[in-house]
Amino acid sequence: MPYVARNEVHAARIISGVGTLFALIEGVYILMLVLNADQSNKFFVFIKGLAEPLALFFPGLFHTSSHDFDIVLDYGLAAIFWLVVTGFVARLVAR
Repeated sequence: MPYVARNEVHAARIISGVGTLFALIEGVYILMLVLNADQSNKFFVFIKGLAEPLALFFPGLFHTSSHDFDIVLDYGLAAIFWLVVTGFVARLVAR
């Protein structure tokens, strides 16, 4: 494999890894909200500080009769968004 191609593959893996990390942050935040974690806890505040900006425009997008389901929809869609977008960018880079 030529040197340039290996660098492109490594870059694609890093991009995919970043997307996975963003989705994981969103998933942890979903669990913490749904399971009623202590919102004054420093770890909760840290995850919230990461998850809310990563959620982009998704929070408040849907309003169902269940607050927990709204959280799963809003932040879950943000997690899926990051996986899809970074997966697409990674494929473009790996070409």
